[in-house]
Amino acid sequence: MQEILLATFTGLLVGVIFSALKLPIPAPPVLSGIMGIVGIFLGSHLYQWIIKSFFS
Repeated sequence: MQEILLATFTGLLVGVIFSALKLPIPAPPVLSGIMGIVGIFLGSHLYQWIIKSFFS
């Protein structure tokens, strides 16, 4: 849980700094980009589960 809170705080801080400096945010600007990142994360966990369940 601490890791999630630290990541959220860091993201908020980076967002504030980039906005204050009038720079583009260093993240996908739309929901589809964010969902792509979530898909990559879930896919990696699915692969590990398949390997563990069927090949070990």
